[in-house]
Amino acid sequence: MALALPLAAFIAAHPSRSVLVEITQAKGSTPREEGTFMLVAEDAIWGTIGGGQFEYMAIDNARAMLAGGGEVVMDIPLGPEIGQCCGGRTRLAFTPMTPAIAERLERKLRNEEEERPAVYLFGSGHVGQALARALSPLPFAVTVIETRAEALEDLPQDAAKHLTAMPEAFVKKIPPGGAAIILTHDHALDFLIAREALARTDLAYVGMIGSLTKRATFSNWLQREGGDAAMLSRLILPIGGDSVKDKRPAVIAALVAAELLHTYAVRQEQPSNRQIPSA
Repeated sequence: MALALPLAAFIAAHPSRSVLVEITQAKGSTPREEGTFMLVAEDAIWGTIGGGQFEYMAIDNARAMLAGGGEVVMDIPLGPEIGQCCGGRTRLAFTPMTPAIAERLERKLRNEEEERPAVYLFGSGHVGQALARALSPLPFAVTVIETRAEALEDLPQDAAKHLTAMPEAFVKKIPPGGAAIILTHDHALDFLIAREALARTDLAYVGMIGSLTKRATFSNWLQREGGDAAMLSRLILPIGGDSVKDKRPAVIAALVAAELLHTYAVRQEQPSNRQIPSA
């Protein structure tokens, strides 16, 4: 079903017998945004435009097109008449697959991958492993830094991995706008990494695993080391917040993943991060 194959593999399996379904207009409350697309073949689909009844309608129309019928445009109100209550309206375009379209879609996905925020995980213990897995399907480029070779095993294939005796030196490699998440097995090492990360003012997120007590200990340590107390205002500690008391690694990972998604959503909404349309 959806996303079971990479895009290129799906296209290769259905080179001329699939239809591009693309959201060309989204008004009001809709499941997905303009530009979202899926591919529909006779016996398979790739991607999703949001699910629900309107996606079933789109799939049926795409397959009707493959059979020689169907519509090239559908304007669907997402209301009670189709069993949905979003309240918005979505316009869909249906285009038979061609090599040129395949190239455009693959370029679109490559551009999206290149624009993913860089998330550096310092430490790959139980929480680090769980967090790497939680972030794998999300729009982040994950890098894991470790001092222990065995801790780099069993990580998701799409995570970059680095073994080093000085993880704090990798802080300078984080691209501007990236995130540093510190969860090593050594509090002293955590503090060294955090000091380097907080010395940078161009990171979107700096977080450390721990408790309010650890935060106070780090604050005292940073003061003794001559660090600026103002740095602490940019440190998320504990990561994931403290409203959920469940400390299982998978739960912490889910909370941190949500925290990162919120951080980057807010940044995208800020005027300084919006692209100015060309005249």
